[in-house]
Amino acid sequence: MPTFSVFTDVPLAQKLEGSLLKTYKQDDHPNKMFLAYRVCLTNKGHPWVSLVVQKTRQQISQDPSLNYEYLPTMGMNSFIQASLELLFGKHSQVIMENRAGGVHTVGDSGAFQLGVQFLRTWHRDANIVYIISSQKEPHGLIFQDMGFTVYEYSIWNPKNLCLDPNMFLSMVEQIPSGSVLVIGNIIDCKLTKSQWAKLMSIMKSKRVFPFFDIPCQGFYTGNLEEDTRILQYFVSQGFEFFCSQSLSKIFGIYDEGVGILVVVAVSNQQLLCVLSQLIRFTQALWLNAPSTGERIITSILCNPALRRQWKHSLKEVVKNIMLIKEKVKEKLRLLGTPGSWNHITEQSGTHGYLGLNFQQVDYLVRMKHIYIPKNGWINFSCINANNIDYITQAISEAVFFTKGPEKYLPKHQK
Repeated sequence: MPTFSVFTDVPLAQKLEGSLLKTYKQDDHPNKMFLAYRVCLTNKGHPWVSLVVQKTRQQISQDPSLNYEYLPTMGMNSFIQASLELLFGKHSQVIMENRAGGVHTVGDSGAFQLGVQFLRTWHRDANIVYIISSQKEPHGLIFQDMGFTVYEYSIWNPKNLCLDPNMFLSMVEQIPSGSVLVIGNIIDCKLTKSQWAKLMSIMKSKRVFPFFDIPCQGFYTGNLEEDTRILQYFVSQGFEFFCSQSLSKIFGIYDEGVGILVVVAVSNQQLLCVLSQLIRFTQALWLNAPSTGERIITSILCNPALRRQWKHSLKEVVKNIMLIKEKVKEKLRLLGTPGSWNHITEQSGTHGYLGLNFQQVDYLVRMKHIYIPKNGWINFSCINANNIDYITQAISEAVFFTKGPEKYLPKHQK
């Protein structure tokens, strides 16, 4: 039996999911709860899947005309076009001028992997990356592995309990010239017209290259156009940029990993050059991304009746999430929980901040077996009629506990 191994010095990597989920799985408490799942859940605690997706998947599986031949490396043309129109709008300036294109990738991580490899090769002057979002994103690891220096910032203001536009502008002002700026979920960061103008001016003067992350279009406001309005600002100002467009979550096909790296260039000629280089990288990385999810999404987006059903299902999800947030806020108010809880309903999307400090989060984890990240960022779709009372009472207890001695506990705990 051989004794030498080239893997001798390879250490065991730390799991990206961290220790929170691992600790939750090892906990044998009957009331344990995990509120940090990435997927959108139904009121029964199962991953949400649009009904129209289930029907379309079945139809495709029974289609005798499919020959399962290799598809184009960049993806089906109909899929790319439908996805671009979903992102920008059918009559968008960049669509009409043929300045936007895309490559089908293996999820949003694949889009970042492809985009980062392009920037490392063809934008060599860019060595610094700033990632600004509502919370910590996983994309920094991809940039780091490719040799970039990465700075990550959250613009959540724990004092004012909101995404702070001034924090956003302050961070952009610090970015060195020629850097890459990754902009994540900042839909709730309400910039004024003058602040938008200032942002554009700073980025243009410093030649900052924007790289957007659009993971859940439609899950924030229920309005597909409103959720990507930030892209329209940059298009109108003539910016070139990359955008990671993830489609898996909004169709409920999480295991398919359907994404697109979207490119916006100043001209069609330059767009074609960029796409040709991206296709070369794609051929080396995965050649063909899985096609099942691509076919499902294309079938829905290109069929007006199916598209309407899907958009309606998105609005229902957003409506249900907002109802959950309203109930959480009201129950905390009725329990007499100190502080204002309006920030819960002022945040868009399935995920958001509870507004708890580290001590309060630690209390929930250790004493109530409710597992949430240290920053209090949770998935509100994890809350349903079966657990909302336990969760809100636990939150109230955690807040009272950290405010003072036992005499300040709510009545039901005395």
